Amino acid sequence: MNLREIALPPLLAIDQLRKSFADRPLLAIENFQLQQSSAYVLTGMNGAGKTVFLRILAGLEKADVLAWQFMGQVQDARPYPAAMREAIVYVHQHPMMFQMSVAHNIAYGLRVRHYAKADIAERTEQALLWAGLWDLRDRLPQGLSGGEKQKIALARAKILQPRLLLLDEPSANLDGHAREQIIALIPTLVAAETSVVMACHDRDLINLPSVHHVKLRDGRIEERSGKHP
Repeated sequence: MNLREIALPPLLAIDQLRKSFADRPLLAIENFQLQQSSAYVLTGMNGAGKTVFLRILAGLEKADVLAWQFMGQVQDARPYPAAMREAIVYVHQHPMMFQMSVAHNIAYGLRVRHYAKADIAERTEQALLWAGLWDLRDRLPQGLSGGEKQKIALARAKILQPRLLLLDEPSANLDGHAREQIIALIPTLVAAETSVVMACHDRDLINLPSVHHVKLRDGRIEERSGKHP
């Protein structure tokens, strides 16, 4: 751990998270922390609750939480904290594409948040270049590959400058070249001071430098390798 990490509070800290379905316990996490500008891979058996956990972190799924702490500030446990809703973005394994151009798909979140047109144009251009999508900027989603759609989803998330990006199986069902492109984008997100949590079993993602590996087992989070989360 370097001095910069010591000086920064955790990005997100959770105290006593519980989630059940039809009275069947799924998650029982006592304490968990995510550090700022860090990458994590979350593994676990099918049905362990990885997707549910990510959706809870993003405020898309309800759970019983004793306390949230975000950027060093204690947040009200109910409802889901507004400060976190603005700063955390979740990307589905099969991201939805709007029936509009690639550029407009990427800019969608900025338009919803009523950013100035000039700012939207500049940031969209930067996101297109970052994701290697410039040549597709005027294309509609029909006919795009799975890898291209995943890159659009990542660019659409990155353009919002989230503090925490949650990726559900970001490299699943992609061919070799598309996988390599997606994997190559992850370190650039961390370099831009976004923390990333990826639910996956992709060994290349797990073995990326400085990625923390945590596992969801029997409803609890276990550290597998790397620095403690």
